[in-house]
Amino acid sequence: MAMTLRTDAALDHALDVLAEAEGLSRQEVIRRAVLERYERAGHAQSVAESADRMIERWGDVLDRLGSA
Repeated sequence: MAMTLRTDAALDHALDVLAEAEGLSRQEVIRRAVLERYERAGHAQSVAESADRMIERWGDVLDRLGSA
């Protein structure tokens, strides 16, 4: 699917520098940045859900250890 990205001078410069430094196209720099952000957001959500499950399961033990 095609998409138009409107940029300003600062973003244009950043894309040019990154693309040159990494030997990639500007489009690939943007693609990788978006996918990396997506993966980090998913990871953060997984960690939060896991922590919630652990607190639910072990919360009473942690409270007792904290007051020992």
